[in-house]
Amino acid sequence: MATFVLIHGGGGSAWDWHLLVPELARRGHDVVVPELPIGDSSAGFAEFRETVLAAIGGRTDLVVVGHSYGGFTAPLIADRLPLRLIVLLTPMIPEPGERPRDWWGNTGYRGAEGLSEVQQFYNGVPAEIVAEAAGHSRDQTSAEGDEPWPLDAWPDVPTKVLIGREDRFFPPDFQRRVAADRLGVTPDEIDGGHSVALSHPGPLADRLTAYLPMLGFAA
Repeated sequence: MATFVLIHGGGGSAWDWHLLVPELARRGHDVVVPELPIGDSSAGFAEFRETVLAAIGGRTDLVVVGHSYGGFTAPLIADRLPLRLIVLLTPMIPEPGERPRDWWGNTGYRGAEGLSEVQQFYNGVPAEIVAEAAGHSRDQTSAEGDEPWPLDAWPDVPTKVLIGREDRFFPPDFQRRVAADRLGVTPDEIDGGHSVALSHPGPLADRLTAYLPMLGFAA
């Protein structure tokens, strides 16, 4: 049994994973879903990491999944606990010393033109789930946006990048380039858009658990 630690993205919450959690549980795995203190103007990377560590407690066999902006937080856990795997899901991939606010320009990101936020973030998500989403989003007023990312190098932990083939917020070509430039890897791909945990929770659970045999235990 693995313990999946699911870290939400910017402006998000634990609700973002509510369809994936039971899928992973049905496959026999433990799941931890921390709620980052993004509404605390004094909270930075240190507080984000401590929130995740507190949620993990004494669990082991950790697979940390960082969605989107959660890619800045996921690797920080490896500085304090042994991880079996890091999975970056439709992610922002940081570099040492990079401030999150600078990531957009540093990567050459160009936003989609003529698309609403719903069209960018929730394409492929059932309408009833999209209707619920607004009630679970949060303002990101925390302090880490101006903080240099604190690791000196990417952790010595197996890392997978998993992108959505229909992602309109971080298009696949952009994600492939950033993953190659920053981690030297070719991403794996899955059907779905930026919010694949809401649009394709079952297939996503299958993809995540398919990584487990390479770690030495059953999927």
